[in-house]
Amino acid sequence: MARALITVLGKIDRSRAAHWAAQAPIGTRIEFKEPKRSIPQNDRMWAMLTDIATQKEHAGRKYTPDQWKVLFMHACGREVQFVPALDNSTFIPWGQSSSDLSKQEMTDLIEFMLAWGAENGVRFHDEARAA
Repeated sequence: MARALITVLGKIDRSRAAHWAAQAPIGTRIEFKEPKRSIPQNDRMWAMLTDIATQKEHAGRKYTPDQWKVLFMHACGREVQFVPALDNSTFIPWGQSSSDLSKQEMTDLIEFMLAWGAENGVRFHDEARAA
């Protein structure tokens, strides 16, 4: 088995993971992660990024929601690097995707965005959920 992934939802999944671990060759890497961020969290993040992108500038220019996401991920301590495009015409951000964040990490990112928005006069369209 080259790669395997199990989301533990019950005893059967735990047993399967234990069996795979017991059968794995020496040197096999086993990684445990917290649950991934939820779809509602992702939807909320993108709605907030869109509000920020339509209302704010950074360093004198407007940015897309994708660009703001890179800025916020970096501000929250996520590694972001820039690599030159194949034609050397620009630089492309490379780093951790928000889909890899755990529920808690996504909560922390959203809370940071809320705090930044409050300090910078962003009006989020879903104030009830954003409060």
